[in-house]
Amino acid sequence: MQGAETAYKLKARLTPAQNAAAINAWSRVMTTFDKREEGYEKKFAHDEELKFKATARRNKMLGLWAAEKLGITGPAAEAYAKEVVTADFEETGDNDVFRKIRKDFDAKGVAQSDHQIRRTMDELMAQAIEQIKAAK
Repeated sequence: MQGAETAYKLKARLTPAQNAAAINAWSRVMTTFDKREEGYEKKFAHDEELKFKATARRNKMLGLWAAEKLGITGPAAEAYAKEVVTADFEETGDNDVFRKIRKDFDAKGVAQSDHQIRRTMDELMAQAIEQIKAAK
């Protein structure tokens, strides 16, 4: 409340021209802050879009990698990769994709450790990010 009282007392001592100048200066400061905030919001939205695209690309590459390990080829491999991509929409994070691959490998007797699957996920994510950066 003390700041408001001080501002009120200051305003009472200013001439109308000084008051208008102060308001104009304050409005320029607020516009700068508003523009900065808008810039951060746009950057955040852009970063999230790139993250989404990179994750989808990684999941497709992961699906193709897993299809090869499962002995799936051709159009069936592409279809399996799409299944992996859609598996990512079950929950936040990578666990849903990992579980799908793990379950499918276990069902077909494919010998890949959890560590190997996760490492491949990380490697393919790095590749997907590089591909998206290069596509700019």
